[in-house]
Amino acid sequence: QVQLVESGGGLVQAGASLRLSCAASGYSFSSYSMGWFRQAPGKEREFVAAISWTGSNTYYADSVKGRFTISRDNAKNTVYLQMTSLKPEDTAVYYCAADRNWFVSTMTVPSIYDYWGQGTQVTVSS
Repeated sequence: QVQLVESGGGLVQAGASLRLSCAASGYSFSSYSMGWFRQAPGKEREFVAAISWTGSNTYYADSVKGRFTISRDNAKNTVYLQMTSLKPEDTAVYYCAADRNWFVSTMTVPSIYDYWGQGTQVTVSS
């Protein structure tokens, strides 16, 4: 069955870095674009970043542009989110998701993604 398993979350101080990983199995990973979303307590799930099937195209939310980098390794069926200069407002549960399409107009919409992981907590203290 399809599985997306996130890892790499934790508690860090403001200004620190973290790298999240999402290991995929049970489907053709290289045929799907991948996204990262996050959800803070009491807030809606929000788009963070997305990457196309081969990794040649990426897209970021304005709030993380220049600080976060999404990448993928299709040989390892894994997508990464490198987070630098973390801020307290980055605190959230981070989810990876898979989408069989790559449409810039809808990639920020959670409902269009086909598969989701269980999430990993990132907490940034001030």
